[in-house]
Amino acid sequence: MGLNIYTGNLAPEVTEQDLRDTFRAFGEVAFVNIVKDRSNRVSMGFGFLHMPVQAEAEAAIAGLNGRKLKGNLLRVTDASPRRLPTPA
Repeated sequence: MGLNIYTGNLAPEVTEQDLRDTFRAFGEVAFVNIVKDRSNRVSMGFGFLHMPVQAEAEAAIAGLNGRKLKGNLLRVTDASPRRLPTPA
């Protein structure tokens, strides 16, 4: 199952490979996507990635939130959809 992870406050020069390499220190990374402006293809400063092993993903979130990458402090959080409680 794993976790989808939001990564914000990315420096403009951060690439998807940079993110993959940074998160791989904590485990397997299935995919990485930096969101880009459709008109000029410039990074919008945030992206998403998926780590298939939940414990590794949680360790990455804890270990990388607030860490500097290319001069900017990363904001790293769980981006998995929230589940609503089922009615009794």
